[in-house]
Amino acid sequence: MERLEGTSELQSRLSSLSFSSFPGITSKHCESAQSDRLQNTDLSTNLSQSPKQANMDASEQREEANEEAPAEHTSGDQGEKSSTGRPPLSTEIKAETSPLKPPSTWTSAALKELKAKLRTEKDSMVTVYRGDIMTVHVPTVPEAKKVCWEFATDGYDIGFGIYFDWTPITNRAITVHISESSDDEDEEEELEGPVTNEDVEKGSKAESNSNLVELIPVYRQDSHLTIYGGSHDFPGEGTYLFKFDNSYSLWRNKTLYYRVYYSA
Repeated sequence: MERLEGTSELQSRLSSLSFSSFPGITSKHCESAQSDRLQNTDLSTNLSQSPKQANMDASEQREEANEEAPAEHTSGDQGEKSSTGRPPLSTEIKAETSPLKPPSTWTSAALKELKAKLRTEKDSMVTVYRGDIMTVHVPTVPEAKKVCWEFATDGYDIGFGIYFDWTPITNRAITVHISESSDDEDEEEELEGPVTNEDVEKGSKAESNSNLVELIPVYRQDSHLTIYGGSHDFPGEGTYLFKFDNSYSLWRNKTLYYRVYYSA
């Protein structure tokens, strides 16, 4: 009985004691807890190794960037090769995508003066026979900037039109070609392409050769009543085709006075 009472009294006294009554235990527990927290977060290790780690991270990032850079450079080289390695635009594409500036044209009533002057010049007075088409090939030249022309006829009209041929120039000389019909002209002049047998009074259709650009469609002009002239700035290197068309005439030859010249 006495033992039980002693035990109860001891338990009561122990219960009345607070946790603050054990300072040694408390400080040791807190220091241990702080040490555990420091070890768990490993701040001291991170602080001591952070500069080195940062350098390593930066080095790794540079290495990764260097590994990616060649791929981008290669891609750029491939793109540049595809853009510069391709052949230049063909003359066909150039002719299709580069519309030409229209020529300047004019007329004059000074027929007698022009005819009198051209009679004295070599090859400036010619006969275009019935059913024939005369084509004057005039290549561009580096010394000039534009081509000019004027013409007239005796007694009757004549068909007239101008084309520009983008085909690279192989001969700088002005040449004249005569054909008896559109079909014959196609066989003789591959550069010009086929010419349709359309009525000259309705104007010519664009020729099928994709190198050719129509500047003035072929129409019958009253060149026996007035002088027809004009000029055109060079669009680039190529050849002008001046067509004097008498293919519609079954009986009459035409006397033509003309001149084509360059201007700076």
